[in-house]
Amino acid sequence: MVLVFAEASNGKFKKAAFEAVTYGAKTAAALGTECHALTLGEADAAGELGRYGAQKVYHLNAPELATFDSAVYTAAIAGAAQAIGAKVIVLMHNSTGKNLVGRLAARLEAGSAPGVNALPKVEGGKFTVRKAVFSGKAFAEVEILTDYKIISLAGNSIPVEESGAAVAVESLNVALPAPKTKVLETKRAEGITPLPEAELVVSGGRGLKGPENWGVITDLADALGATTACSRPVADVHWRPHHEHVGQTGVAIRPNLYIAAGISGAIQHLAGVNSSKTIVVINKDPEAPFFKAADYGVVGDLFEVLPRLTEAIKKHKGV
Repeated sequence: MVLVFAEASNGKFKKAAFEAVTYGAKTAAALGTECHALTLGEADAAGELGRYGAQKVYHLNAPELATFDSAVYTAAIAGAAQAIGAKVIVLMHNSTGKNLVGRLAARLEAGSAPGVNALPKVEGGKFTVRKAVFSGKAFAEVEILTDYKIISLAGNSIPVEESGAAVAVESLNVALPAPKTKVLETKRAEGITPLPEAELVVSGGRGLKGPENWGVITDLADALGATTACSRPVADVHWRPHHEHVGQTGVAIRPNLYIAAGISGAIQHLAGVNSSKTIVVINKDPEAPFFKAADYGVVGDLFEVLPRLTEAIKKHKGV
């Protein structure tokens, strides 16, 4: 049995949850078993997870799950897996999943593979998964030998597929410990797609020359429906908030399209964005290191290129 923990935010499921269920369904098919999904706390329309391949959906709700506590969530997921006989547990590789992988592995005496980016190979009784290593410069094939197997799926690794229909949601009871942490306040960026979930990202660097020029970045992002990001020097001088900083010391992202304007391409920045499926670099310096990592490059003044690109996109969309 494969169990997918599908996390909901404010009761709503995001694309990453559907990716995880799709991954779980395909893994279950390879193993010749079923895929079941688990939701914790507030979760609206949980039965819709069946559309992405979950043959059963379980919902566990209790006061202890009102806010995230890694020990409580670990007990809930491990208890659910043991109750239904699931041996493979799939999580999303977000902040929650990163908190839970190690705890679940220790609790269940399981092998784990965080941040996998491809479907497992199931051959000759072996279970092997692939993940990025060395800041995305290489891939490792990891064979998990234990009875229980814990996996977290890197975002935007596989396309979401609808392969079923909505199912009834079944309640599940698991003994939970009392939370040891108390959440006083939660602040979330509203109205934008968070960088780890974004499929389109437009990023700027010191080539913008100052925060007063950032409009050329936001105009292009608005035209594309993209999320904005920045390099570390831009965040360090407070041109942009630190949650927009992408790179080795910031947020690591995997969008379908990453447009970098006025960024030279230091190795620390590349480490956080080189898993992007398509990278477009705009820089007036033809020797900028970023061009070596780019799929497409434009040598030119970003203050001329970006407005023209924005207008071309608007014209294409008929805006």
